[in-house]
Amino acid sequence: MRMELRVCEHCLAGEHGDPSKTEVSKDMVECAETVREYKDLIGLDAIYVTRVGEGDSGAAQALPAVVASIEGDRIRLSDTQLVMEDDDGNMLVYPEPKDILEVLARNVRQIATHTSDDVAVELSEEALDLGVDV
Repeated sequence: MRMELRVCEHCLAGEHGDPSKTEVSKDMVECAETVREYKDLIGLDAIYVTRVGEGDSGAAQALPAVVASIEGDRIRLSDTQLVMEDDDGNMLVYPEPKDILEVLARNVRQIATHTSDDVAVELSEEALDLGVDV
């Protein structure tokens, strides 16, 4: 199984003026980096973390999936999403921050059962407010 977390680099850097989204984005990246470090313990082949900037095509860098929505008369591509591909090539795409964090947090919890290392990720208040806990 492979995973790719795509996250808006401007949200991550706090450049969009939404401190809550910045904190949640940081939590996503921290969880994904922890999962990447211990991926072999839970049978993941790879996990990619891609920071999306202005002018990017919207296409995933490692896994070819894009989430889109319609706003008024325009198509909007999601710059934050978690894409998972199983061994049969089936894909799951999570565009909602709460769902992304929940999937990554479950992976961190699963890793914790296979190692004596402290893999706990301290989530922000904003992530906890979404109902996610590691």
